[in-house]
Amino acid sequence: MKKIIAALFFTAPGLALAAQSAHGEGHNPTHVRAHRQAANKLPLSVQSASVPVRREARDGEAEARLIEIYKLIGQANTREALRQAEVLIQDHPNFQLAQLAYGDLLVNRTRSEHMPGNALESAAKAAGPLLAELRQESQLRLRALRERPAPGMVPSQFLALSLRTKHAIAIDTSRSRLYLFENTPAGIKLLADYYISVGKSGIEKSVEGDMRTPLGVYFISSNLNPKSLRDFYGSGALPINYPNQLDVKRGKTGGGIWLHGTPPAQFARAPLATDGCVVLANPDLNRLISTVEIRSTPVVIAKNLTWVAPQSLKADVKSFEDVLQGWHNAKSSGDMARLTTWYTPDFTSYGKTLTEWTPTLQAELKQLGGRDIQMKDVSYLRWTDSADTMVVTFGELIKGATTGRTKRQYWTRQGNQWKIFFEGTI
Repeated sequence: MKKIIAALFFTAPGLALAAQSAHGEGHNPTHVRAHRQAANKLPLSVQSASVPVRREARDGEAEARLIEIYKLIGQANTREALRQAEVLIQDHPNFQLAQLAYGDLLVNRTRSEHMPGNALESAAKAAGPLLAELRQESQLRLRALRERPAPGMVPSQFLALSLRTKHAIAIDTSRSRLYLFENTPAGIKLLADYYISVGKSGIEKSVEGDMRTPLGVYFISSNLNPKSLRDFYGSGALPINYPNQLDVKRGKTGGGIWLHGTPPAQFARAPLATDGCVVLANPDLNRLISTVEIRSTPVVIAKNLTWVAPQSLKADVKSFEDVLQGWHNAKSSGDMARLTTWYTPDFTSYGKTLTEWTPTLQAELKQLGGRDIQMKDVSYLRWTDSADTMVVTFGELIKGATTGRTKRQYWTRQGNQWKIFFEGTI
């Protein structure tokens, strides 16, 4: 892979073209004319390569084609790499990284005729930070290819997902990568993964306007109609529930964190380029929009994902199931004093303190009337940083009733004990 990366960036006019594209200028006529003139010097076999009509963009296909070009460059098969690069930029003229590869390949074939001695250095200097961003994007895409999770492995945060949770998303910000999963009776299955961009200032959002992407366990809260959005957001937006209840407990501020697309003139953004949102290429976002479910799809955003075998999580699942059963038994008993021992002193529920929320809990116990409660469709999502947190979602049904409520709890580990610091109805 290192040879591929090194081989990609061997000339400068392609870098200058990439700089133009990164500024949103797309196919600058002067640069396109220069490249066409250079192409006329190539062998007829290259000039006559067929260029199909631009096809409909599918999720992930543009990146897969770019990676194939990288491989061809690494194999010194630059003739075929050039042919495929030309077709790729015809299909995706706003894909800056593909433009860079094409420009480099094209000029490499003709540089002996067109390059004065200092042109490489001066053109590279002119490209400046835009070139560095494109190089970083390229390296991250290649790293994702090289460091793919082993088949069957899952992110460690996905302790257990109810089958009512049909899909899940995990984001590894260190790799600029989003992973889309399907939750099946046979287990969690990786469907696809995509390059993404995060905040200009990086990750670990804490205050409004800090240009950082938050870390934690979130849920997709809505699906915004693209007709109501500016072109800046591309083909749509999926907001998430930042700040979540752990963020609120920690005093974090801000909001408006979305998964969204790119403007029409831009295929992808630099790895660190957003105001805090997670940004995907429009074809990739369209796949998410057409796949995930509102309110039930979890989105884990981590600095680094740890991939584990699902069976390795069983002991932790069983341990916490015993904890949740203890809370369930306390509530079913109707004993208020016993039940409140499961809650932290700083418990809140949508702004209410434990004292202010206690009447709600008392009303729920009264509603039970001595009947048992059943928990259905339980999901556990674990978040570990400076503290250990469990996000639990379940259906709560009074025995004999036909309808119930969906609840979400946030638990924190205090020593050897787990306690609830938030509980609310979804």
